[in-house]
Amino acid sequence: MGRLTTHVLDTAKGQPGAGIEVLLYRIEESTLHHVITMTTNHDGRTNEPLLEGADFQCGKYQLQFNTADYFKKSGMTLSDIPFLDDVVIRFGIDDENAHYHVPLLVSPFSFSTYRGS
Repeated sequence: MGRLTTHVLDTAKGQPGAGIEVLLYRIEESTLHHVITMTTNHDGRTNEPLLEGADFQCGKYQLQFNTADYFKKSGMTLSDIPFLDDVVIRFGIDDENAHYHVPLLVSPFSFSTYRGS
């Protein structure tokens, strides 16, 4: 069976994004259904896959990374309305036997992602 994993790298500090809240939603007909909430560990990863086994199904998903809270807690000064508050990534799963890894590279002013391995 396949699985979904993620990790976060704080590119402003060049270190893992530890303590970032990550929310996963399944998207059905433009409605978000909350699946799970996890927090990244000291290595910027969740301790377990976000999805695996019978829960890992084809479909559209959304990851939400609460990055502004992380940057504020790490001592970075952000405006009252940060440029990046929550980073949202929408993606699709079309192979229930594959490993989908969605990393986030983030700073207070930019982010990028890709399908990792």
